[in-house]
Amino acid sequence: MKVSYLNDEFFSRLETSVLHLRANLAGFFGGKHLVKTYGQTVEFADYREYMLGDDIRRIDWNLYSRFEKYFLKLFTDERQMHTQIFLDCSASMGKVTPSKAAYAIGFAAALGFLSVHNMDKLSFRLIKEDIAENPFGTIVGKTSFFRAVSEFENIKFAEESDIEKAITSCSDVGNNDGLTIIISDFFTESEWKKAVDYLCYKKRQVLLVQVLSPDELDPAYDGRVNLLDAEAGDISDPKNMKMKITRSMRLAYDEAMRDFIGDIKSFCNSRGANFITVSSDQPIEKALFGELLKVGIME
Repeated sequence: MKVSYLNDEFFSRLETSVLHLRANLAGFFGGKHLVKTYGQTVEFADYREYMLGDDIRRIDWNLYSRFEKYFLKLFTDERQMHTQIFLDCSASMGKVTPSKAAYAIGFAAALGFLSVHNMDKLSFRLIKEDIAENPFGTIVGKTSFFRAVSEFENIKFAEESDIEKAITSCSDVGNNDGLTIIISDFFTESEWKKAVDYLCYKKRQVLLVQVLSPDELDPAYDGRVNLLDAEAGDISDPKNMKMKITRSMRLAYDEAMRDFIGDIKSFCNSRGANFITVSSDQPIEKALFGELLKVGIME
């Protein structure tokens, strides 16, 4: 799938923003928002320009000889903050609406970019049926991030997903060490709320990003239509139906959608989790710099 968002211009526009986690990480280190220095382990992560007050012993003199600017070497710390992004890869997320899938992938990449820019560790987990695949491992620094992003066009959306089982069966979601993001439309019969409870039990900060297409938010259907379930096995699947769309049905749909979104928001509020809904025709930057500012994820 060609993802038009994933280009140099897109990431350069994100460069100036920093992911801000409100959680008190109880002694964990790493990340610009936590400490002024970085881990002293041997794993190199990235460079940044020298700032007044930095330890001059961390300056890379080889880079200075090339660019006549001072750069610090940055190293990872095993205790640094870890951002995990779970992407729902079910059919409803993009099998029949490629633009919705591309948007979800772009949103995941944007959040991931802000995380590595802030020197956090990062994982992309792909929810496929009841498994959360981890094809890229733990990502540290922009080099490994862009290597992972280059593979995003190979992500496939198919079948149904069990968000609850996929997340609760993960043995490495961490404990009190960062942010977990779930990107989905939440059109699922799985008990995804148990996944949120599990993450809260693990003292993770949680953000739910609901991605919906314009047609899902405000369908323009009228008259007799054939409604095909994106996750149906074939045309004869009982999930599919033929019906006549009337004005009263559209009003009922609008009310049901408001209740659906409201229920998710209410549940997240009760758990101290954050929740936003974005339309796949909304610019990703607007959602990042608008919606996430409102809920306090970004400063």
